[in-house]
Amino acid sequence: MKDNEITEKIIGAAIEVHKALGSGLLESAYQECLYFELKLLGLNVEKEISLPIIYKDIKLNHGYRIDLLVENKIVLELKTVESFTDVHSAQILTYMKLGNYPLGLLLNFHTKLLKNGIKRFINTF
Repeated sequence: MKDNEITEKIIGAAIEVHKALGSGLLESAYQECLYFELKLLGLNVEKEISLPIIYKDIKLNHGYRIDLLVENKIVLELKTVESFTDVHSAQILTYMKLGNYPLGLLLNFHTKLLKNGIKRFINTF
């Protein structure tokens, strides 16, 4: 399956979750429901993937965690915020860089329409 096809399935599943739950819940609720929906679609999904930082000869396990990783290549970072900030973009780009993942989706479930809370990222590192 091509990356764009996977991304379409992810966005469709996220919209399904948002329609069912609305906004106002914690990120963890959306994470569990989206995980469930993506599994139903037959996608390989992992939750809370730890990312260590390698600095020179030191491996630092500082608890950086990807919310969801789909097909071992698309990072999903879920938010429930008024609006995205530069920090949110930096966070997902860092996760993509640390894991050498090609794509990322920042999803904000605190919106009236989820399509207004989606931001796509491509790893250019």
